Amino acid sequence: MKIYYIFFLLVISSSLGFSQEIPVKSTPIEREGTSFPPPNEGSAIPSTKSNNPFFKPKVRTSNLPSEKKETFSMKTGNDLLTAGDFIEKKWTEDKRISEEYRKDQYLGDFKTGGSYVEVLCRDYQYVDGDKVRVYVNGKMIESVLELQANYTPILVKLESGLNNIEIEALNQGSSGPNTAAFKIYGDQGELITSNEWNLLTGAKASVIIVKQ
Repeated sequence: MKIYYIFFLLVISSSLGFSQEIPVKSTPIEREGTSFPPPNEGSAIPSTKSNNPFFKPKVRTSNLPSEKKETFSMKTGNDLLTAGDFIEKKWTEDKRISEEYRKDQYLGDFKTGGSYVEVLCRDYQYVDGDKVRVYVNGKMIESVLELQANYTPILVKLESGLNNIEIEALNQGSSGPNTAAFKIYGDQGELITSNEWNLLTGAKASVIIVKQ
C-alpha cells in the first residue's frame, strides 16, 4: 500500500513539472481597419495617411491675415450719389461767372495802430491754380502767388496814413472765376477784417488800412 501511494505521488509530480516547461503560445486577434502602415523608409517624419475611415488628418491653418485686399466703394449699385460723391462734385467747380466779377471790387477801409499787418489768403472753392499779384500803394510786393487750400501769409509794412492793398487776378484757374478767402491780422494778432473776392482775369480787389 505504501509503495502504491509513493508511486502515485511520483506520477503526479512529474506531470506537473512537464506542464510548466511547455510555453504557452498566444494568437493575436486581428481587427479590420485598425492597422497603420509602417513609416516611410529613409524619412524621420511618419506618414499621415491612414486606412482608418474614422481618421481625419489635421489641416493646419495660419493665423496670419490674408494678403487679399478688398476694395471699398461708397457708390451704390443703382448709380445714386452718396454724400461723399456729392461733396466731391461740389468742389470740382467754382462759382458761375458773373459780369460783376469783371469790375474792380472795393472791400472796405480799416484802422490800426500797428506797424504792419499780415494778409492771409487761400482758394476757398475748388483749388484749380488761381494766381494773383499783390500791390501796396501802387508798389508790387508779390509778383505771382498761387492760391492753395491752406492760407498763405503776406506781410505788409504800413506807412503812416492810408495803405492801399490791391489783389490782381492773373488768371481764373481751370474752373470759374479767381476765388479767394482772406483775413487781415494786426501786429498784436487781432483780426482786422475777413472777406472773399471773386474776380475775372485783370480785375482787382482792394482794401485800405489806415495807420493811426
